[in-house]
Amino acid sequence: MRSAIHDFEVTFPTEDVQVARIRRLTTQHLEAWGLAPLSDDATLLVSELVTNAIRYGVGPVSLCVHAADELRIEVVDGSPVVPTPRRAGPDDENGRGLDIVAAVAHRWGVSSSGKMTWCSLALPGQGGDSYDQPV
Repeated sequence: MRSAIHDFEVTFPTEDVQVARIRRLTTQHLEAWGLAPLSDDATLLVSELVTNAIRYGVGPVSLCVHAADELRIEVVDGSPVVPTPRRAGPDDENGRGLDIVAAVAHRWGVSSSGKMTWCSLALPGQGGDSYDQPV
């Protein structure tokens, strides 16, 4: 991927984070970058990855969002444990985050060195889903 046309990064302590505030920050940046059509999917992905990092990670969490050839969302925490999807039971209230990421994101994965969970969305007009506005 070429260098980002737009990007932002925020680091926050896990004990004091409000995921809703992180979603709002993401939406504000996407709107400022002219990528509002991606806001719903991107904020859902941010919410799932940040929540997982808070719940299962260690230390501060960093969120990086880059827009270049695609919209790439990266979440880093201090845990050496690589996240893996798990099977949630029908009555479980948790355990579906990575399944949601896999269903919504164009691509997703985990870095092999350190723990960064990432996902991407195709930009409008760059392939993937169509983001045309209804007439």
